[in-house]
Amino acid sequence: MLYLLAAHAGVALVLARWGRRLGRHVWFAAALVPLATVAWAAAEAPGVLGGVPVAESVRWAPSLGLTIDLRLDGLASLMLWIVGGVGALVLLYSRHYVDEDRPREAALLLAFAGAMSGLVVADNLFVLYVFWELTTVVSFLLIAGRGTEQPRRKAARQALLVTAAGGLVMLLGFVLLGETAGTYTVSALLARPPRGTTVAVAAVLILVGAFTKSAQMPLHGWLPAAMVAPTPVSAYLHAAAMVKAGVYLVARLAPALAEVAPWRPMALTVGLVTMVLAAWRALTETDLKRLLAYGTVSELGMLIALFGAGTRTAALAGTVMLAAHAAFKAALFLTVGIIEHRTGTRDIRELSGLGRREPVLWAVAVLAAASMAGLPPLVGYVGKEASYAAFLHPAPPGGGDAWLLSGLVVGSALTVAYAAHFMTGAFGGDRQTGDVRLTGRPAPGFVAPAAVLSAAGLLMGIGYPAMDAVARSYADSYPAGPDAPYALALWHGPTPELGLSALTVTAGALLYAGSRRHLGDAMGRILALPGRFRADDGFERARGALDAAAHRLTGRTQPGSLPLYLTVILLTVSVVPGAALAAMAPSVGVPRLSSSLIEVPVALGVLAAASAVLRTRHRLTGVLLAGAVGYGVAVLFLLQGAPDLALTQFLIETMTLVLIVLVLRRMPARFTPGRTAARVRLVRATAAAFVGAFFAALALVTTSVEHGPAASAEQLRRLPETGAHNAVNAIIVDFRALDTMGEIAVLFVTAVGVVSLIRVWRDGRPRDDRTREESRKLSPAAHWDEPQEKWLPGADERPGEERSVLLEVVTRLLFPSALVLSLFLLFSGHDRPGGGFSGGLVAGQALILRYLVGGRADLGAAIPVAPGTVAGAGFALAAGTGLVPVCFSREPFTAVTVTTHVPVLGDVDFVTSIVFDIGVYVLVIGITLKLLSAVGVSLGHGGEDGEDGEGGEGGEGGADEPAAEGRREAR
Repeated sequence: MLYLLAAHAGVALVLARWGRRLGRHVWFAAALVPLATVAWAAAEAPGVLGGVPVAESVRWAPSLGLTIDLRLDGLASLMLWIVGGVGALVLLYSRHYVDEDRPREAALLLAFAGAMSGLVVADNLFVLYVFWELTTVVSFLLIAGRGTEQPRRKAARQALLVTAAGGLVMLLGFVLLGETAGTYTVSALLARPPRGTTVAVAAVLILVGAFTKSAQMPLHGWLPAAMVAPTPVSAYLHAAAMVKAGVYLVARLAPALAEVAPWRPMALTVGLVTMVLAAWRALTETDLKRLLAYGTVSELGMLIALFGAGTRTAALAGTVMLAAHAAFKAALFLTVGIIEHRTGTRDIRELSGLGRREPVLWAVAVLAAASMAGLPPLVGYVGKEASYAAFLHPAPPGGGDAWLLSGLVVGSALTVAYAAHFMTGAFGGDRQTGDVRLTGRPAPGFVAPAAVLSAAGLLMGIGYPAMDAVARSYADSYPAGPDAPYALALWHGPTPELGLSALTVTAGALLYAGSRRHLGDAMGRILALPGRFRADDGFERARGALDAAAHRLTGRTQPGSLPLYLTVILLTVSVVPGAALAAMAPSVGVPRLSSSLIEVPVALGVLAAASAVLRTRHRLTGVLLAGAVGYGVAVLFLLQGAPDLALTQFLIETMTLVLIVLVLRRMPARFTPGRTAARVRLVRATAAAFVGAFFAALALVTTSVEHGPAASAEQLRRLPETGAHNAVNAIIVDFRALDTMGEIAVLFVTAVGVVSLIRVWRDGRPRDDRTREESRKLSPAAHWDEPQEKWLPGADERPGEERSVLLEVVTRLLFPSALVLSLFLLFSGHDRPGGGFSGGLVAGQALILRYLVGGRADLGAAIPVAPGTVAGAGFALAAGTGLVPVCFSREPFTAVTVTTHVPVLGDVDFVTSIVFDIGVYVLVIGITLKLLSAVGVSLGHGGEDGEDGEGGEGGEGGADEPAAEGRREAR
């Protein structure tokens, strides 16, 4: 299972990057992975349906209790067949439907298939939630497209906000449920269902999340709005897959939670009300896709009610209807796509006579609509009879109630009515179709996916014994009713269920005929009632109210003062843990302030530099003094016997100093002119003193408190297992590699955020009219900015009087040596101070030096690769190194030592964790390059591309004399 999920992600990435080379064949390549999923699920079916599920578990971080648990049982198998089978057909259909942006759409559809597959096989609540949110994110991207169309952006935003908010509510329910049960494993929860008030609250929260995902009223508005997306997206996400996620969650947890007090009333009430009202609304729609969308909302309500009822017969009916709905609704959506593709419209008021002109398409739609209406011998009829049986006979609470059965019958009758409305609207009539002239016939490959899905409804109905076996593998987890267990069949004899089926079809036909002929104004007014209550309007009002409240709140709390923001943040950080620190202080002994007399002058130097920062009025002086504080702390680290930490501190301090100086070039030389009010200075001084005292006390207390047995002893004992002699490096890349992975992920995301903010600021400024491609044509070797007009590319960025040929030559000579030093630190980190992070910092500073001397063009010539590519490659290498052991049934980030004999050198030990360290090294270099490219200021007086270098000083005087002095001092 894990390999299949990885295949979805891997192939999607490949198609997104190189899929354009395949042309229309990209759809075939994408369809292979869902087909492989269907084949694998079919191969496992005999054992799974026989009661032997397939289980996999990957121990991601055992000490934290993080595991990836996957499980394939009968219900998950059915969902995999739906997700994989419909997904493959939709991808093949898209070959004829999608003309532009094929690689992106194929990759996203495939990624969605992988996310949905992971959701249905997840056996851990947190893993399920991760895949749940992945489906939300990918669906947002599919609905929004490239973001160039305002209706699609609006619909995507609505879908994202509603489903993501529901997901957060559901996550809280998961936490409550898992903590009460003592486990987050779904199979364990089903085996030993927890009970209690907390479980009841968790059940409500989980149902709310399921209702948002499966578009239950009044949270349904996002689904009809999403019909602005292309038809393949609607057919897959909004008919067969994504909207089934909430239904699947209810079905998965119902065996454990159906007896919890709020579960059954909520599921039955919301489900049946949604079924009736949404089907009613479908009768008023004239857009074929919106008609089907409201029909989908209605049928999802029925599925929620069936699975939420918590009885064996209802579960049996729900399983059959789950498969039936995926087949007929996806087929109808694909049919609408063909109609729109052929005629240019989906409005039934403009369509007429299409049935005679497209008989094959008409036959496909007839089969699908008949299954939706519940006509024999299609699978929709089999499921509908089972659903009647579930509410006809007395059962556990929730079965046998007249209002439940009445709601189901009314909803089913309305389903028959809007099925007839769809068929006559799309294919009926005598006149020609609008002003569109149809030429030829649609390609067989265009109609085939819809035909296969329609035929599947017929085959599942005729072959109901196979469907019965699949449904029973899930339904048998419920206790049987008082009568003989219900079994699926096309003919049960003259039963009450048969009578209700006949009544449903007759009532639906009469209802449609009455609405069609406009029998009285009362009928028209009644049918128009649902249109007066628009969920979209309610969503927009709620969003507008939230925006207004946020505007009022931020208007009072965000006045635009950076000192105020810092004061609030620092005081909050100090006050919240400060209470705990004060309570802990009496039990802490007297801290040892120094272990060596040599530390005293160093500490005094640090204090003197920190005090001098408060007195300086020049920005550059302040930065240099702050750097002196950092260097002093590094010396203290060294004196304490932490050379790795000291080396890292030295390198980070140096790089920070250089980057800040680059920023200072665009700011005035002095701090904000003018005198600050006395009361403001008093508040700042008080806050600074409080924060400083808190952090000093925190440092002393944490180093003095008694700890339990240190982990360091065990780590030193097991150090030989890592193949390293440097314990610090072994901790970073082996013992705590997961922590390091999280840290570099934060570093990567932060760098991307900083670059994005800088680019947003630059987008508001005048820019050169040259495109990036034109710039690269001018500079084929230096891929960043400037043409190579001199022996040192970009050397003319700096004015002639500021250039130093000697410095340029020395930099060229030192650059390779610095890179060699960085590589030495990288590969020696296992045995002595160093490692990937330190080596990357040294290489980054060598690149900064080259940038300062030779400009961006010279740096681009040295590293002719986009900075983002370098950073991404480093992150991917580090993450991939951690995932490789999983393929060999080992824990992630497990290192292996390989010993080989090399001539002359002798035996050489190679530890695989060095690859992880290389990834960190490359990532740090990429982030350095990305920050330099984002800063993007020329080394001369002007800014980027000839811009005025004083663009950032408008708030403090503009291009005045202090600003010029600041640039000179920063240099």
